[in-house]
Order: sequence, then C-alpha cells, then structure tokens
Amino acid sequence: MAYILACIRVVPRRTCLLQALLLLPAFEVSGQSGDTQKPWTYWWWMGSAANRADITWQMERFAAKGLGGVHIIPIYGAKGYESQFVPFLSREWVDLLQFTIGEGRRLGLGVDMTTGTGWPFGGPDVTPGMAAMKWKVENGEVVTGMTKQMVKRAAPGGEGLVLDPFGSGNMEKYLLKFEHAFGGLDALPRSFYNDSYEVYGANWTPGLAAEFEERRGYPFAGAVRMLSGKGSAEEKALVRIDYRQTLAELLREHYTMPWVEWSRQRGMKTRLQAHGSPANLLDIYACADIPETESFGTSQFPIPGLRVDPDFEEERFGKPNPLAMKMASSPAHLAGKPLVSSETTTWLANHFKVSLSQIKPQIDELFVSGINHIFYHGTTYTPRDEPFPGWLFYASTNYGPHSHFDKHFHLLNAYATRIQTYLQQSVPKNDILLYFPVHDLWAEAGEEPESIRMLDVHHTEKWLAKLPFGIIAKNLWEEGYTFDYISDNQLKAVKGTADGRLDTGGGIYKALLVPACAHLPESTLDELKRLSEKGTRIIFEGPLPDRATGWAGNAERSAKLREEIALLVKKENVFTSGSWRNGLEAAGAAPEMIAGKGLQFIRKEYGNRAFYFIANLSNHFEEGWIRLNNVTRAATASEPLTGRAHRLPVRETNGALEFFLGLLPGESVMILEEEQTGDPEPVQPAGHSFSLTGSWKLTFTEGQPRLPRPAVMQDLRSWTTLPDSAAYFSGTAVYSLQFDLPDDIPLNREIVLDLGDVREVAEVKLNGKEAGTAWSIPFRLRLPAGALKRKRNVLEIAVTNLSANYMRLLDEKRPGWKKFYDINIVDITYEPFNAARWEPMPSGLLTGVKLLY
Repeated sequence: MAYILACIRVVPRRTCLLQALLLLPAFEVSGQSGDTQKPWTYWWWMGSAANRADITWQMERFAAKGLGGVHIIPIYGAKGYESQFVPFLSREWVDLLQFTIGEGRRLGLGVDMTTGTGWPFGGPDVTPGMAAMKWKVENGEVVTGMTKQMVKRAAPGGEGLVLDPFGSGNMEKYLLKFEHAFGGLDALPRSFYNDSYEVYGANWTPGLAAEFEERRGYPFAGAVRMLSGKGSAEEKALVRIDYRQTLAELLREHYTMPWVEWSRQRGMKTRLQAHGSPANLLDIYACADIPETESFGTSQFPIPGLRVDPDFEEERFGKPNPLAMKMASSPAHLAGKPLVSSETTTWLANHFKVSLSQIKPQIDELFVSGINHIFYHGTTYTPRDEPFPGWLFYASTNYGPHSHFDKHFHLLNAYATRIQTYLQQSVPKNDILLYFPVHDLWAEAGEEPESIRMLDVHHTEKWLAKLPFGIIAKNLWEEGYTFDYISDNQLKAVKGTADGRLDTGGGIYKALLVPACAHLPESTLDELKRLSEKGTRIIFEGPLPDRATGWAGNAERSAKLREEIALLVKKENVFTSGSWRNGLEAAGAAPEMIAGKGLQFIRKEYGNRAFYFIANLSNHFEEGWIRLNNVTRAATASEPLTGRAHRLPVRETNGALEFFLGLLPGESVMILEEEQTGDPEPVQPAGHSFSLTGSWKLTFTEGQPRLPRPAVMQDLRSWTTLPDSAAYFSGTAVYSLQFDLPDDIPLNREIVLDLGDVREVAEVKLNGKEAGTAWSIPFRLRLPAGALKRKRNVLEIAVTNLSANYMRLLDEKRPGWKKFYDINIVDITYEPFNAARWEPMPSGLLTGVKLLY
C-alpha cells in the first residue's frame, strides 16, 4: 500500500489529530517565504509589443497563481501587430521594463532579463570586427572568416551578428548599449541572464595566435601543422588540449567574467547557462551568482501511468540527465551559493499535450540533482483580448493564461514552493568530491583539425557517459553515494582540515575521488600533494594518470609527473589498490541504502538537523523500512503535495535506526530529523480495497467548442468514445455516483480515495463537501474520518482534460492563430504545427475508482 496510507495505519489517531500542534510547526513553510522560494517563469515578449495594462493583468495572474518572479526575453513578434512593436532598449522599451519592475515590487514578483534578445548575445551593435569567427586550414594555411551567425529568435531592435565569445574587449563594447540605456535608472532587474552557449562554429578570434603562444609556450602555427597531419597521435592529442584549453580560458576571461563583473558592479546578480560551451563547464558555471542547468525533453521515468509523447525523438534530442544537472549544482555547493536554477520542461511533450502529472516528476528530478530555483519554460506575453490559444512560443510547455492547467497551476506552484523553501534554507551534506578530468575530453580527435568540443546537456552520451568520469559518476548516483564535481581550478581553493577532510568554503567533504584519466595538469598534482599533507583521503580509480597536459616539453614533464604520482600514492591516506568503494568506506563515505530501492534523493542539513528530499521516480518501491545515514534521532515526514506531516515509525536494527516509509511510484516526501528521540511505533498489516461501482452520471459543465450531451456509464472510460462532439471537447466534466458502504468498512478513520487513471486533473466532492484535488500520479486523496456515510454517499469528480482535443478542431477551422514571425509555431519534431492530424487524447476517468482502508 502507498505512503498515503502509512499515516493511517502506523500512526496512532491521537498523533494525526495533534500533528498540527506538535509536529507540523517544526516543519512548516514560513509565511515570509520570499520570491525565490516560489517558481519563476520565462516570459517571452513577442515583438516587445507590450503595454502597461496587459503587463499588469498578466503579472497579477502570476502572483495569484503563486509564482515568485519572471524572466523577460524579447523575441520575434506576431504578425498584424507590427505597429505595436517596441525596439529593444529604446526609451519606450526601458520605460516598459521600469514599469514591470515596479509592478513586480508591488506584487512581490522578481524580474530577471536576458542581456539581449533571443540568444546568444549579439545584435545591431556587433560590428564585423566584434562578430564570431572561425578558422580552417586550406593548402597548409590558416584561413579565417566570420561565422555569419545571427542572433537566434531576435526581437525587433535586437537583430544582428552574434558576438565573438573569445576576443578581448568585445563584451565590454557589447555592454555599452546597456550602460547607456540603464544609466541613472532607479530600478534594475534582479539578474542578468546568459542563455545556453549556442555560438556555432566559432573557434577563432584575431588575438588567438598571440594568446596561444603566450599561454602555451609555442607558436600557434606549429600547433596547426601538427593538428593538420604533421604530428603523431600523441602529439596531436596534446596540441588539441592546448588549443581547446586556450579557447576555454578566453571564453571565461574575455566573455563570461566581464559580463559577470559588469552586472555585479551595477547591483545585479547573474544567471548563467554554461552548457554547450567548449570550456570546462564547472569553471563557467562557477562564475555566476546563480548557475542554471536545463531540463529539455522527457526523462521517461518508469512510473506506472506516466505518459511519454510518442512523437518525442530521444535520438534527436536526448533526454534530461541528473549527472549533467550536477555540473551546475556542484559549483554552487562548493562555493556556498544559495541558488541553482533550471530552465524547466522545455519540449516535455507536444503543444497542448503536457499535463501537471508529467511536469511534477521532471521537477522532482531537478530537486534531487541540486536545483532549488525553478524557472518554467515558460509563458508568452499575450494581449488580454487575444482569443484562445493566445500568443505562443515555439518550444515550450505553456504556463500562460490560456493553458489547459491554468485553473490548477497554483497547486503545482504550492508543491514546488514547499520544497524549494527547505532546499534554499539548507546546505548540502555530500561526502565525495569527484574530480572532472576535462583534459581527456579536450584530447579527443574531432572531425577537423580545428574542431572543438561543445559540452551540451542534450546528448551527454557523446561526452559525459563514455568517460571513466561519467561511468563512475553513474555508479555513485545509482548506488546512493553523495557527491559533487570539482575542476582543476576549483581544487586550488580547497583547504584540508585537521581531521583529513576537504573544506571548499561551501561544504566539508570526506574524500576526493580521481577517476581513471590519462592526462593530469602538474598544477593539479601539486594540489593533490598539498591536500595529502593534511591527511586528506584521496582515492584513485583505475590506472593512474601518466601524462602531463600540453605539448611543450611534455616528455620531461610527464616523466616527472609519473615519479611524483608514484611518491604520492605511497602515502597512507592515498588509496589506489582494490575497489574505489573500499577507499570510500575507509573515508567514512557510505552509500544511502534508499538508492538501492530505486529512490532518488538529495541530502542536506537544515540548521543542525538532517534533511532529505526523496522522490520515487521508479517502479521498485512502495513501502518498507529504510535507513538514512545522517538521521540519528526521530524524523518527521512532510508531504509536499499537501504540507501534511507525521512522525515516521522507527525501530533499531543492529544498532542502526530504521524508519518505515511508504512512497508509491510518482510520490515524493521531505524528511527532517527531529530534536527529540521518537518512540518505536508498530506497523499495521496492509489494508483492503472497495470498488465503487454503479451508474456514473457524466455531465459536461464548461469547455470548448460546446458542451456534449450528458451520459451514463457503467464502466468508466474515456469520454472521447462518446458520440456527439465529445472527441473534440476540452474542458471539465463531472462524474457523479451514489453508493452505499458495507458494514465492514470503518467510518471513524481516514480512508483513501484511489481515482485510478485520471486525464488530467480531478476535483473531488463527497457528500457536498470538497475533498481535494488530485493532479499527480498516483491520483489519490485522503477522506477524513466521518466523511463517508453507510448509505447514500454522493461522490462528484470534476475532471479537466487537455486542450489537445479542441485544438484538433481549431487548427482545422481557424489555422490563422499561427501568425508569428521567425519559426512561427512548430511541433515537437520541428515540423509545421498541425493538430488536425492528431487522434483524440483520452480524457476523464479511464479506470475504476476505489476506497482503500
């Protein structure tokens, strides 16, 4: 049986009755939660055709729905509204921004904005001398030229060439227009934003040859000769490291840091997506105040009942990977930065087909990966008088006012807010630092001599999964070890503690794990030696590195590196023989057993108490006794769906505490260690079920295109199977049933209502009283003691479906809604959008309804 039953059968009734007084206060969300604890949303301004009245209307909706802020991204506009387009950074545009920030202050909403329009950085002020460039070898000579890439999805006033990300002084010149536009303003955005690195083909800047020679110690022309075929395989690998490391350094020093420093000097934070770049992602993410990852597509969790859009092409788009998400959360954990954000649910499913029940597990995956500041992707600015479906962005889940889940959007936001409140107010408690040997990636051959490695989040199988680093990270994750990544540069800031641990400034770790790698910078070896002198536990997995990085003088440097590594590994606190698991055990870094049950989690510390967020994103666990390594006293479990809390049953086995947890596939829980010790509580046997059968009356109450005729069902099924226009209907229909209960069902205790397969959200009334709303798998609600009667109970279930079925008709009858410039609107396969070809999406209650007791 589910966790939803656990409180009923394992916690005495008096505990349930008193929990509001005794348990919940220690675990409740503060009313002064702050806007970052609520989810934010991307807010695309189409053509920046905005006006104050509609800005206020939409922002008031944001606040009412429980959002904490917006992220403005000006993009291409809607046809027919050209006269209302407002050029980016014009006086009128800046006035609109100021008004938006003012409204945000009034409503408690923060405001971020992209440092440009569309993506990546660029625009009309980027001259050919500032634009992205490329090089190649022709007839033995280096030939350079512009990539000619233009800003993608640019807004009016933002069109132009993409900025060179490697050239000195380019970013400073690019920011001059913002300095001019924002100079003297009373209010600025909270954060400036840099989208994922999508500067395609750029690998040159006019100063590259000089920078290369100064940093690497030999001429770039010599590097080109070796890359073009004059060098051995080993020499080419070393030169590729030099070439790619130089570009990585230039990207950080000439592009990222000037943008970060300029923003900070003006009182703004920075949000940054580093993925896609050719640099060490950890170093680029570390530059920002708020590192940001991206959840693109569906993770295809094996949760029973969770749908995956059949049109989603994993081979083309990949799928979210928590190990890639940790590239953003790790730098924040190391430095003690409180916020890590995510672009969330991009292309989760096709337009008009995304449900709240599909969104929740994707957010849960982000939370267990260290993300604590969700940005929905997203909401399109749309005029208030624009008919359904309004203005839409081409690649998103629609969280706007015309979304089919708009009525229930606040429930998702309340759920995320409860979790983010604790995630933001706690600190990570991970055991292991896992070294990221980026130089092995840089050493790999590309298709051409000038090829670079762009480390994206969509196809991590091409770089992360195949490295020994990625393999051991996957093992650590699946086995329940807690860890963060660390780069060569970040190691320099780590201090060894008196008891042999590693202090990064943001966390204390028990061991440093170095995966099998061929290349190791001498500076990194120096850091390992320094830490080893403090007694730090260092564990080498697999073959030891045997080559220094870089071509110049490599033979001599590599020989010395091998000698020094041989001395290093002789120390007692440096582990090389046997399994890396044994080394971690010796360091006191133990795995959490809940991972072996298919549960994913993040472990943190809230005040002086252990805190866990646990999500069941698999189909392996329903209930059982678990151990939590960092909980040494009693523990309270809180359901983030409802805020309900109860003391977990506890027992002692072989000197270790175990807690009884019920958590069905699709469910999640927050667990907080208690100040006082709890008494063991018995676990009762599993309960029974009673199916609700009879004549279900179905009445359509609101929706489009019109209300179908009422119907009566003996067996619940999709309402799209009914005659009339039900196959095209999108909206709400109410199922009602009168039923009696047999004498063996107790009425003086809680009973669980299992709604089965719901498409998509169910609002429930029992005997005229509201019983709750089920919007996520497993679609269950608690019915309080006394809610049921022995005779003539009346159950009413109002189900709201997707808008996809109505779009099948609308797209055939009124295709003119697709009126946007640039890419217009496409489906999930990037083909022109045409919902008229779709089959009806199942809607309503699809399976039987049960009582569980």
